[in-house]
Amino acid sequence: MSVSAPFISRPIATSLLGIAVLLCGILGYLRLPVSALPQVDFPTIQITTQLPGANPETIASLVTAPLERQFGQIPSLSTMYSQSSFGLSQITLQFDLDRDIDAAAQDVQSAINAAGSTLPRTLPYPPTYAKINPADAPILVLALTSDTVSLRQLSDLADTLLSPRRSEVSGVGHVSIEGGVRPAIRI
Repeated sequence: MSVSAPFISRPIATSLLGIAVLLCGILGYLRLPVSALPQVDFPTIQITTQLPGANPETIASLVTAPLERQFGQIPSLSTMYSQSSFGLSQITLQFDLDRDIDAAAQDVQSAINAAGSTLPRTLPYPPTYAKINPADAPILVLALTSDTVSLRQLSDLADTLLSPRRSEVSGVGHVSIEGGVRPAIRI
């Protein structure tokens, strides 16, 4: 007896079963939530390391490469992107969607600790990491310029007045200040 024999011998039951499956499919399709821009939080971590005065080649070989070797061993890592520039290494790790970001952060910290012995001893401080969401793109970029006020005063204004006030606005996730003049004391 074949699998199709009961369906052939009972054509009315087979037709009703087919109609029921079709109706369930239509009902499921109509209730399926669809969004043009679905909210998806990609588990992403960005690691930043500074080595002042080093050129991009030195950063890539002495800082970025040892860290990449350690990060490559982390489970559920889907993509790794790195950028080495003057005095700065940035590595972005993106994990599978089902990966818990807090567990991934612990694995990243362990990998940073494991790579510590291979990193240059001249690093001012160890690599730092932050959990980020690539969907959180900036919605406001504000540039300060003036013909009458010095760059130092503009930097102070941005640090002490503009940044704190923007951080207090409801819904603001992060405020950063780029550029400007920062005081430096050399001993």
